[in-house]
Amino acid sequence: MNKTLVFIVIISCFAFGFCLKLDSIFPEHFPSTSYNFTNNPLDSSVIQLGRTLFYDPLLSKDGTISCASCHSAYNGFAHTDHDLSHGINDSIGTRNAPALFNLAWQSSFMWDGASNHLDVQALAPLNHAGEMGETTLNVIDKLNNSEVYKMLFAKAFNTNKATAPLMLKALAQFQLTLISSNSKYDKVMTSEMEFTEMENKGYQLFKKQCNSCHTEPLFSSYQFANNGLPMDSSLMDYGKGAITLISEDSMTFKIPSLRNLSYTYPYMHDGRFKKLNEVINHYTNGIEATEHLSEELKTPIKLSSNQKVELIAFLKTLNDNSFIFNPDNKYPKEILNQ
Repeated sequence: MNKTLVFIVIISCFAFGFCLKLDSIFPEHFPSTSYNFTNNPLDSSVIQLGRTLFYDPLLSKDGTISCASCHSAYNGFAHTDHDLSHGINDSIGTRNAPALFNLAWQSSFMWDGASNHLDVQALAPLNHAGEMGETTLNVIDKLNNSEVYKMLFAKAFNTNKATAPLMLKALAQFQLTLISSNSKYDKVMTSEMEFTEMENKGYQLFKKQCNSCHTEPLFSSYQFANNGLPMDSSLMDYGKGAITLISEDSMTFKIPSLRNLSYTYPYMHDGRFKKLNEVINHYTNGIEATEHLSEELKTPIKLSSNQKVELIAFLKTLNDNSFIFNPDNKYPKEILNQ
């Protein structure tokens, strides 16, 4: 985040008295954030409200699905029990739920980039018939009929009346605090640890073969790419192309971060790969040469068996156990079990 914006946000926080200092939670070795905090400065009470909303199945039509149903804290806020996400009435979606972390550095959301702002992204799953199956108006009515939420909204926003904009701001704030920046890789970058010989060899391979799309230190450029996956004939998912209707966007999907890969399997937008070696094998001998294949992949990647092992050794240094097991991100039983 640039220093001017940090200063503006901190001054506004002093005026209202509840906000968090952004420079105290964002890692120094990360680039500037994309999210503009001026209109939604982080506040501990708002974050707590957002955390409660995130875990509450009240947001779904039949009270069975919460945001956390598809975005489990123990899986890097992705899910591992099935390839495609499930919604109310056990409906099966068309994509694997993406991991949620380091969202402050992203300016588009979902695999196809259908949402361009975190403050409104939650409207999509909430109103989707096959996901949470609810309407925004019904959710707000339920929140306003809850004594617990009246208390939480009053504490967060000085009003006990829930509104859609306030609900969305709270959900965004909780998600903005999901920061993964304490892996072994991060500790090497800050000179607290050193790579093993195998990890370092894998790191050199990564910088040569992978870094253009999975850019350090976030391990994604968060752009969109066609990575040569053959089309799933049952899903027929054209990715961003179905949103923009531009031929060059056909079968392009948002590039995911490589952080926490040990927790966020299965991989790809449709969860077709369950193991890292399957992913690597795709890039070495499984790429389908389509018209709009990303430039970086038009030259085949060649890796020996030993190099594949070394690359995986490095990728495992991106696991952030302190993030995965952070109690501040977990189910707020002290509130929802009342």
